[in-house]
Amino acid sequence: MTERVRKLFDERFLKRLEHLHLVSRKIVAGRQRADRRSKRVGSGLEFADHRDYTAGDDLRYLDWTVYARMEKLLLRMYEEEEDLTVYFLVDASRSMDLRLDNTSKFDHAARAAAALAYVALANLDRVCIVPFSDRLLDRMPPTRGKNQIFKVFQFLEKLPTGGVTGLQHCVRQFVHQNSRRGMVVLLSDFFDPEGYADAINYLRYNRYEPLVIHLTDDNEANPALRGDMTVVDCETGLRQDVTITPRLLERYRALHTELSSGLETLCRRSEISYFRTPIQVPTDEVVLRIFRAGGFLR
Repeated sequence: MTERVRKLFDERFLKRLEHLHLVSRKIVAGRQRADRRSKRVGSGLEFADHRDYTAGDDLRYLDWTVYARMEKLLLRMYEEEEDLTVYFLVDASRSMDLRLDNTSKFDHAARAAAALAYVALANLDRVCIVPFSDRLLDRMPPTRGKNQIFKVFQFLEKLPTGGVTGLQHCVRQFVHQNSRRGMVVLLSDFFDPEGYADAINYLRYNRYEPLVIHLTDDNEANPALRGDMTVVDCETGLRQDVTITPRLLERYRALHTELSSGLETLCRRSEISYFRTPIQVPTDEVVLRIFRAGGFLR
């Protein structure tokens, strides 16, 4: 397993983050009151921040001092003991870092996680990053506050990748290490020979709220291969001599589709938010789709 510093979050990415945050606030305002956000406002608790007033908010929490000075309607927000923790379980196995077009599924997962973490931090939720492969690799402890996004950047950029995917073992290890429940954003390509169903169900049974982001690569789904060659499993190193024929490629594509459709069906039946995203699609579009579907904003 090697460690290298990735350059994932440049000035352009920071500007896009602020745009995504503004869009998320408009979406929440359009739905009037958001359950998660309304839990931040109460009496007799420690003051945390302001947010814009939206129709339907409790007028008792308007900050009239700010209104007198700035003529802006802002609500006072307070910290509560039962604030939400958003966990990002990021697959850092070797298959996630395979580079076919100067980018990887891991890069895409890291940017999506950072964008969602930024919105969560801006909403005063706690954010925790937990990378995994066949075991939990590291942990960025729960943190809160919009300015903590740079800690998220540094953690993801320096994260080593490697090893095989072991979803079930890692999810069980994660649950046993946590006493605080919350939302779990699971980002992976789900290339696990033992499957994904038990891992996802284990989160549900232990009262976590899963959100599944399935990273795919169009180059993997439709490989341009022909003839005799040696195929190497990027995670295990297993080598196999094969003859690539149109019939074999058709079978491969069918199995690849089966993986995706099976995961989506499991999530739908369990009422779990599921989002499939090829790495060829910009991160902004993926995050906006999650927002608009109500998969992350409550």
